[in-house]
Parts: sequence; C-alpha cells; structure tokens
Amino acid sequence: MGFRLKPKEEKFFQLLSEQAVLVQKSAEILALAMHEKDKLVELMGLIDSVEKNADEIVAKVGERLQKTFITPFDREDIFTLVQKLDDVIDGIKGIIERMHLYNVGTATPGVQELSELVVKASKQIEKAVSYLSDLKKSHIKIEARCSRIMELEAEGDRLYREEMGKLFRDCQDPIEIIKWKEILANLEDMLDLSEDIADALKRVVLKYA
Repeated sequence: MGFRLKPKEEKFFQLLSEQAVLVQKSAEILALAMHEKDKLVELMGLIDSVEKNADEIVAKVGERLQKTFITPFDREDIFTLVQKLDDVIDGIKGIIERMHLYNVGTATPGVQELSELVVKASKQIEKAVSYLSDLKKSHIKIEARCSRIMELEAEGDRLYREEMGKLFRDCQDPIEIIKWKEILANLEDMLDLSEDIADALKRVVLKYA
C-alpha cells in the first residue's frame, strides 16, 4: 500500500476567518460596554463566551499544524496570526473585566471614540483575513485593509494622547484618574495589536502573493 501525502489543508483559512469574526464581535462588545456600563455584567458573560471559542480555535489550529504535511503558507505565519487574533480578544476581555472590577464612571466621548476605532480596526482585520484563501487575486485588497488599520492606529495614538491630557487636566478624582489611565492605555494596546496583525498579514502577502 503506497504512502500518499495529505492534500494541502484548506481548513486553516476557515479557522482564521472564524477567529477574525470573533475579534470583530469582541470589539463590538467592548464599544457597547463603553456606551452602556450598566450592562457590564451581561457583557462580561458575552466576552467570556467569545474568549472560550477563540481559545478552542487556537487549539484546533495547533492540532492541525501538527498533523498536516502541507500547509497553505508557513506554519509559523499561520500560528502567529491565530495567536495575535486571540491576543486581541484576551485584551478586550481584560478591559471589560477591569471596568467592572474598578467600578468605573461613565466613559468620556473620547474614550468611546477610541473604542470605536478598535471596532473599525477589527472590521478591517476580518475583511483582510477573509481574503487569505484567494491570496493571489486578493493581495491588493489585503494590503489596502492593512493600510487602513495603520491609519486607524495612528488616529488612535493621537486620540490617546489627547484623552490622557484631558484626564489629568479635567478629572479631580485621583482614583478615577488611575482607573481611566490604565483603561486608556489598554485601548491603545488593542490598536497596537491590530497593527501587529496588519504587519503579519503583509508578511504573508510579501511571501506568497
């Protein structure tokens, strides 16, 4: 009985796309938390479910990488992407948990706007990842989405500095300053992670398009 290599495993594209959809869903939960803090307990349940699903996808990708002879692109690139997507979801979960734990006050319009930038970046990520299965034809679309993510990250840097200045200038409660300083930094981290994902996607395009 002859030995035959398993055909190229295309399931990775589906798993990456599922993970990117979860990133977008988690970002939308984050924005809702910033606008409706009275729903934090309910939203913590939702983000916890999303995070568990994301962890399952990371595990599935790891298992498939061990069993598959031929992957659509480098194993390291595949695992880096799925892990960075998971890092965004974990980070968002951490922000929502801190908001509840710290019993924060109402988010300012600027903080809400920063969370909306995270949503916008997540939508670009979801679209870019969805194009990976047709990389040869869609590499220009992926690059365009990555460029937009970079723009959103730069906009987030500007807004972060602006809001941090307002926080120290306008807030009279030192405890609230400590709370929101950390949350603002965490929100900026989510945009930095989005940029990391864009960089990872651009590397894949450079190698395989």
